[in-house]
Amino acid sequence: MAKRPLILEHSAYDLNHVVADVEEIRRYNPQRYEMEQLTAICYENVEDKVCVGYRDLTEDDFWVRGHMPGMPLMPGVIMCEAAAQVASYYSKKAKLMDAEVVGYGGLEEVRFRGVVRPGDRFVIVARLLKVRLHMLTCEFQCFVDQNLVCEGILKGISLPIGQINGNES
Repeated sequence: MAKRPLILEHSAYDLNHVVADVEEIRRYNPQRYEMEQLTAICYENVEDKVCVGYRDLTEDDFWVRGHMPGMPLMPGVIMCEAAAQVASYYSKKAKLMDAEVVGYGGLEEVRFRGVVRPGDRFVIVARLLKVRLHMLTCEFQCFVDQNLVCEGILKGISLPIGQINGNES
């Protein structure tokens, strides 16, 4: 499968211009502790429905010790989780979905094109393609040093929190 054109040129965003830090991201995303996969959001464009965030990876990330011992590589599923967190943050902040929490509905056409290691800044560019009341479709591209390392399409769904928590029949 050929690489898609860039969602957004690298020159269109500034990784040093923080639009939302971890505390602001927490206002919209419920993930905490090891599952928080965003350091900051550095670009939001409501008109084009594009958002850029990143994660600064460290030797202390939970996956480093075991994936792979002596050769730590960021797991692909965590790359996809980071992309989902950018999409969730953006859709909730822009009030594009009627959702208390956005969860995975699916992944399509995901390709891993490079390795990501501790010390890297993992940049996620996401564009919402379709938004309905309880579902979104988003394309994403992930980069390290402007090199494409992961791309795909994700589906987000509104999670029925009351049912999950047993507060609703």
